[in-house]
Amino acid sequence: MSFDLVLFGGTGDLAWRKLMPALFQAFRHGTLPAGGRIIGVGRDDLSSEQYRAQISARFDKIELLKRPSEEEFARFAALIEFMRMDLSRPDDYPRLAAALQQRQADTVVMYVATAPALFTTVCEQLAQVGLNSAQTRIVLEKPLGHDLASNRAINETVGRVFSEKQIFRIDHYLGKPSVQNLFALRFGNALFEPLWRREYIANIQITIAEQLGVENRGAFYETTGALRDMVQNHALQLLCAIGMEPPINSHADAIRDEKLKVLRSLKPWSAEALAQDVIRGQYAAGSIAGNAVPPYRDEKGVDPHSHTETFVALRTEISNWRWAGVPFYIRTGKRLAGRDARIVINFRPTPHAIFNAQMDVSNRLVISLQPRDGLELHLLAQGQSKGRSAQTLSPVQLDLDFDTRFGSERVGAYERLLLDVIDGRLNLFVRSDEQEEAWRWVEPIIEHWDNDAQGPRLYAAGTWGPSAASAMIARDGYCWAEEC
Repeated sequence: MSFDLVLFGGTGDLAWRKLMPALFQAFRHGTLPAGGRIIGVGRDDLSSEQYRAQISARFDKIELLKRPSEEEFARFAALIEFMRMDLSRPDDYPRLAAALQQRQADTVVMYVATAPALFTTVCEQLAQVGLNSAQTRIVLEKPLGHDLASNRAINETVGRVFSEKQIFRIDHYLGKPSVQNLFALRFGNALFEPLWRREYIANIQITIAEQLGVENRGAFYETTGALRDMVQNHALQLLCAIGMEPPINSHADAIRDEKLKVLRSLKPWSAEALAQDVIRGQYAAGSIAGNAVPPYRDEKGVDPHSHTETFVALRTEISNWRWAGVPFYIRTGKRLAGRDARIVINFRPTPHAIFNAQMDVSNRLVISLQPRDGLELHLLAQGQSKGRSAQTLSPVQLDLDFDTRFGSERVGAYERLLLDVIDGRLNLFVRSDEQEEAWRWVEPIIEHWDNDAQGPRLYAAGTWGPSAASAMIARDGYCWAEEC
């Protein structure tokens, strides 16, 4: 199957750090279909040869990417071309159309890795030159809008020139191996399904923590913040994967129908819940790995009086028969104590204690997403230490490291998602009604913060965020996993 992949934003940060390395890894693994061509599009005055040289130089800086030999990179580089375009100029699009029509590839992928303000312009101009035919697929990066109204406007405009089955709204967390194993854990095994409900689960925690600050993206982050950047998409998609009912089959719409039901079942926000169950924070000066780091307000491109949040913690519930009364805690932030993305399923304690045991340590399933992929099952068991009572239990941990079990050269998130786009598989992409429902749920939080003069709570860089986040979960009698 021949394909052309057009990468709008071909000289942007996402292209250098994620997309080109992912395409190279697919090429190295032999999974990138033969007969492919990759066209980087940008405003830079570059030849194709200069563009390839820039990609080669940047590969030296990519973490965990095995440096290709000159011969291996030359074979990959033969697929790559560069085209100079100003995406805001309609006169530039006929040249792209002519370049694509010369080959008449079976599949044409348009990957729009640009500022969201250009999404509608690009889609409309592609349609004007006939590049929205049935073999074309359009990939839209997040954020898709900044609120419900802007998201709906983008989706309506794109939907006028592309059908829903041509639109791939990407959330790279859905491509992570551990998220795929979450679906396998739930729907491929009978072990946990009887326990996956309110009668047996006390609470569920979703943490997406980063040690990095905003780096050189301060201007972007000022208009986005942690709620839009992480909660509205990544965290809610993880919540859907945990909370959804088993789909009738593995088809894309069957899976997305069930995720939509979860989003529609999220408990609506009351004024009291917005005040008590949503915590926003912003990092102050502190220390990461022994090195002093500046506060968010001193970062390049950031307003020195900024109220933009770099941390969010919240409590919610899914109001249905399976989950009613079970609190879901979501936490995400920058400049935290560690780089750690995980889902913690805390099971209820036994109804009657007959052993001497640390009963404050509940049975727990930990699904690790980064920096490692794996599962940890925390249990209580009788140890064999001398002098220890036969009736005393101690916590033990069963650990499944996916990298060790399946090898370190596993398919990365963007690699998997790019191959799915080329193959036309929509299972791991977000449908417009899902996205709209997620925005509808977070919009009361946005409006509440817009009217809150207090601003975010400050927390020292290198900690786990404001103390109010711990107080929030403590009101239910629980604690964050690292604090228990």
